[in-house]
Order: sequence, then structure tokens, then C-alpha cells
Amino acid sequence: MTAMTLEEAEALLGGRDLIAIGARGDDERRRRHGARTTFVRVLEVHVDAVPASLPPSAAAGEVRVVGRPGSIDAAVDAVTRALTLARGTPVTAFSLADLVALAPGQLPRLFATLHDAGLQAVAEAPVDRLPDAAAIIRAAHDAGVKVPRVTVDAAANDARDVPVPGVLIQRVADLQRAVGGIRVFAPLPRTSSIAHPSTGYDDVKTIAAARLLLDDVESIQVDWALYGPKLAQVALTMGADDVDAVSPLQGDLGRRRSPLEEIRANITAAGLEAVERDGFFAPRD
Repeated sequence: MTAMTLEEAEALLGGRDLIAIGARGDDERRRRHGARTTFVRVLEVHVDAVPASLPPSAAAGEVRVVGRPGSIDAAVDAVTRALTLARGTPVTAFSLADLVALAPGQLPRLFATLHDAGLQAVAEAPVDRLPDAAAIIRAAHDAGVKVPRVTVDAAANDARDVPVPGVLIQRVADLQRAVGGIRVFAPLPRTSSIAHPSTGYDDVKTIAAARLLLDDVESIQVDWALYGPKLAQVALTMGADDVDAVSPLQGDLGRRRSPLEEIRANITAAGLEAVERDGFFAPRD
């Protein structure tokens, strides 16, 4: 199948027939993955407060260090602590944009230092915050640090003049062709525009457009914690095939009401097959 052009994607995003749009996204998603739908349980730890031990009920497939480090030494210390905490569970760390801000002009050294500390993958690369993303990701790759997950930081039509979704999706397509290594794209923004908030209608159209436009990116992702189980479930029927940020904690409601059982039930209810993965995209089941 030939990938959708940017002009076609923009027309899709501007369309009103959500059922037709969703059907196209779902057809392409099923052509690639069938009913298989992956999810990952993520334990987030802040760069300034990595705990000494895991919570008793934690069963994460990924330990993710979040927050902007204050220095290169702080970044290395957080990675070292997270690796000790994880006990073999995959560890990812930091936003690529925050690392660029931390060490402008020193990225090769920074990436080499993080790799020597044991970091295998950056947690996310926000495509709307990286003006020279290809060069930055190439520097990470050269040091042995993978950048498998591309995200969007801010919603379109914000006061900051953020590019519209179609432009960002095309930017990811160009980035994959330039440097490769992108396993998953999460097209829904991490932060919303106060002046022009998106709707669920807009969000699932963006999911479908991302799936149809990104011929070379394996998976389209939706964030369980950020967007909630209901929108995530709908997104899985319109082009998404991977769910991020499922809680690794069982909670106080018992095993049958745990996040693990909830995500499996939601995926199954959508007529799909739930497959748990780890932070390096290996199946856990």
C-alpha cells in the first residue's frame, strides 16, 4: 500500500465523516498488525528522586526517568540509580529536547556519557521541540543510544504557533527516512492548548491520519494515563496499535480491578488481542 500524501492527510483531518476516516485507519492498522495490540506498563521515576526500591506491587515492563536533569552529572546519577532499581527491567530516560537544552553543543559527549552509564534508549523525542531532529537523533545513534519513540509536546493552534498535526506527521515521516530507528509515534499532544483545546473527535482523526501517512513507522501509540481508557480504546479501532503508560501498580481494588486486567479487558472488548511488551518492545507474555 502506498502511503498517504500530506495533502491527503490534511484533507482527512479536515473531513467530517469520522466513521469513514476511522475505517480507513483501522483497515491499515489491521493490514499491518491484524488484531495484535501491544501495551506497556511504565513506572515513572523523577530524575531528582529515584527511589531506592520498587513499590511492593509494581510489575513494570519499563522504568522511565522523567524530568529535566540539572546537570550531566545529575543525569548520569539518575540513570545509574534507575538501572539499580529496575533489576533488569528496561530503563529509558529523558526527553531528547531536555537533553539538547542541558548540553547545547556537547551532545555527542552527553550521549556517550549516558551510554557508558548504561542507558540504551531515550524515553521520547518531541518532534515539535527539535528544530534539527535528524542531526540530534543521529548523534544519539552514533553513541549507541536508541531513540525509538517520537511524541508531540504541544497541541496545534496554540499561542506558540505550533504546527498542525498533518505537518508534524509528515515531519516524522521525513525523520524516519533520514535516520531510521523510530518504532512508535504518539501523535496526540502531551499538553493541551487552553485557547483551542482539541476534542476527542479531533484526536481520533489525528490517530487515523498518522497511521495512514506513516508508511515506515511500525506502531501508532496512544497514552493510557494521559488520554484515559475510553479514548484509548476508541483510538485502537482507528489506527493505533500500542498503548503507553499503563500503571504497573495493582492498587487497592484487587487483581480483577487492577490496571493490567483493565487494559486487557478494554483491548479484548474492542475485538483485539492484548499483548504485553516491555520498554524495548519485546513481548512479556
